[in-house]
Amino acid sequence: MAREKVVEHYDVIIIGGGPAGLSAAIYSGRARLKTILLEKALVGGLATYTNEIANYPGFPDAPKGEAITNLMKEQAKNMGVDFKLTAVTSVDLHGEEKVVETFRNKFIGKVVIIATGGRPRTTGAEREEEFLFDKGISFCATCDAAGNTDKHVVVIGSGDAAIEEGMFLTKFARQVTVSVMHEEGKMDCNEIAKEAALANPKMKFVWNSVVKRFEGNDHLERVVLKNVKTDEEIPVDCDNCFEFIGYLPNTELFEGQLPLTRHKYITVNEKKETGIEGVFAIGDCTDKWLKQIATAVGDGAIAGTAAERYIAEKEIFDHKIMQSEKPGLIYVYNAIDAESRNFLANIEAIEKQHAGKIVVNRIDTYKSNGLALKLELEKVPAMVVTKDGKITEKIYELNESLLANQF
Repeated sequence: MAREKVVEHYDVIIIGGGPAGLSAAIYSGRARLKTILLEKALVGGLATYTNEIANYPGFPDAPKGEAITNLMKEQAKNMGVDFKLTAVTSVDLHGEEKVVETFRNKFIGKVVIIATGGRPRTTGAEREEEFLFDKGISFCATCDAAGNTDKHVVVIGSGDAAIEEGMFLTKFARQVTVSVMHEEGKMDCNEIAKEAALANPKMKFVWNSVVKRFEGNDHLERVVLKNVKTDEEIPVDCDNCFEFIGYLPNTELFEGQLPLTRHKYITVNEKKETGIEGVFAIGDCTDKWLKQIATAVGDGAIAGTAAERYIAEKEIFDHKIMQSEKPGLIYVYNAIDAESRNFLANIEAIEKQHAGKIVVNRIDTYKSNGLALKLELEKVPAMVVTKDGKITEKIYELNESLLANQF
């Protein structure tokens, strides 16, 4: 007999415990929203594998990524956020209540913030897993370039990211050897980056090559390349290797429920909204230009704040704006528009005329347009009439006589 899942209710459910998810947790926790963060592996995400974080503001001593994310986790806990190390098995993001299920639990929330991150695409070469992250194979030049000062590094890939990151590495490394699978002179990057790379005296290219295996003891010592035409092995002694052959967002769970790009990233607007009310997405699982701890934390701050605003506005909308006790008049206007601002006097007169018989609400879109969007108006200003908690009329002309037969 299947075991019945434990049902728990939260204001905010965050899926993913990297810097983006942790930042969102801090903001929603501080707003006194009942919040839980679900992480299937390690709280801190890929950042925990970075030996030195030299570009995160406020940490001049370049601590390990784990040191920074541990502080974030502690801060979120101090804000009352619950943590659960478990994999999410399914989600239902439609409807007012969002359902997130794990093997043993069913979490029901008003808001879901997706922060599932992503993972670098790897080569699949022999012994690769032995040297991932802090053992010699890295995926972020911005993060680890300073630690490779005066060293020899290998770069795998020839796309824009590979060549541009390789160029950045030459500011620190003694030599950068780039493995390119194409014929000599052919790359997958843009022409400007290609010309600059070929002219860089610190960059050396091994054409027609792919990685066959990685070698070393406790740390990477050698990348063995293979010529794709002759199968000849080309050993390259090095200090570290950077792989830039693509990035895979962890969004499989949301296919069919959320709009995704052709590369499976979640599309969001400036408030990190996904297109489904109450569902936000942040960090490396979204379609964004720069994937760094600093930008992930910024995403989390936006989503945490937007989630708090969404819950507050929904509460007001459901119980005050769309109240069912009496007929209602909702006036939606913009305070910086003189005509709609001046019409407030007419709305006040209508309220006095029908005192005790109707409920009048005023929504200023200059401060926030969230409530107005819920009314699905064609334009603002507008007057909306409700009866029994339902909209019966939308009036776009500022003329109080049009309300004569409404109440």
